[in-house]
Order: sequence, then C-alpha cells, then structure tokens
Amino acid sequence: MRSRYTAFVLGDVKHLLATWHPSTRPADLDLEPGIKWLGLAVKRCAQSDETHGTVEFVARSRMHGQGQRLHETSRFVRMSGQWFYLDGDLA
Repeated sequence: MRSRYTAFVLGDVKHLLATWHPSTRPADLDLEPGIKWLGLAVKRCAQSDETHGTVEFVARSRMHGQGQRLHETSRFVRMSGQWFYLDGDLA
C-alpha cells in the first residue's frame, strides 16, 4: 500500500499498473493533474489467508487549493510472493 501511495505522489504510472492485479488492471491510467498528495494514514491491515489481505487507509490531498480525503478499504491478492491491488470500497 505504501509503495502505491508513493507512486501516486511521484506520478509513477508504471509502478501503479505493475502492482495492479491483471484481472482488474486498467489498460491505461491517467493521473489527475495538479493534485498534491499530503499524507497517508493506514488505519487497519488484515490478512484473511496466505494470498488475500485488506488495507484500510485515508490519503489526504489538495487539488486547486481544496483539501480532499480518500478513505478506502483495498483488497490485495498475493501471487508469486508479491501483493497486487485488486479493488477497493470507498468509505
């Protein structure tokens, strides 16, 4: 989760797509121009078994001078020793 947040901060679309599960990964990803990421707070992590886990987080950002919060519970799947973002539910 932290590496994906860092990729959003740096605009690293390649890393975001590489860590996205193939079954839900978009063909392309356009990041919102002008967004400034301010911080990440991981609220909860849980691993339901060896290959499935969830991370609840709040990411703060500013866009055109207006503060925003992204509160999501993300689902991850582990394949070949690496965790991949599957999908998430916004809170």
